[in-house]
Amino acid sequence: MQKAKTDGSISLNRRRTGKGIRENNERIILKAAEVAFSETGFKGTSVTRIADLAGIPKANVHYYFPRKIDIYREVIDRVCQLWLDAADFRGSDEPETALRNYISAKMDLAYSEPLGSKLWAMEVLTGAPILGEFIREKLLDWFELEKAQVQSWIDQGQIDTVDVQTLFYMIWASTQHYADFAAQTAILNGDKALSKDQFETAKGTISHVILKGVGL
Repeated sequence: MQKAKTDGSISLNRRRTGKGIRENNERIILKAAEVAFSETGFKGTSVTRIADLAGIPKANVHYYFPRKIDIYREVIDRVCQLWLDAADFRGSDEPETALRNYISAKMDLAYSEPLGSKLWAMEVLTGAPILGEFIREKLLDWFELEKAQVQSWIDQGQIDTVDVQTLFYMIWASTQHYADFAAQTAILNGDKALSKDQFETAKGTISHVILKGVGL
């Protein structure tokens, strides 16, 4: 079991063996890194800071991840993979269900994994200087395949004719807003973070507006 420490850091699980220990320790390091990178970005974050948040010696971090960029890339990869897995368009002949499920999954991630979204936004807003090529490799092929499926719905008359790329951008902007601009939404919500019920209301509104926008 992962142990919480009184200073807010996380201690490594020493009870597991072999592969289980490695996976658990890497998970703790990556979670601490996600927090650190989302606060101060790649350049502003030190491995020492990550080690402190994880509650382990710096040498242990380097044992699992020799370079800071290895940690950063792994955190970004995890965020990206969660988002890619949220879409289930290819081969679907039910655009309403597919789009509604995608919006729902993206909103759930904005609620449960907000730091990853903020980190992604920080990287992209600065021109993706660290991981531009990685993002291209990870995202481009997926994007083309998913766009092709949406275009097939248009061609078959299942949804209205819209610019498919813009549709994706609208979904991303609407859902990721709740993670990337959480401070703003909290201020406008009486200085309180949105509750799960408020997220569900927002999810329903976003789904309604976007589905209506494509004729569903």
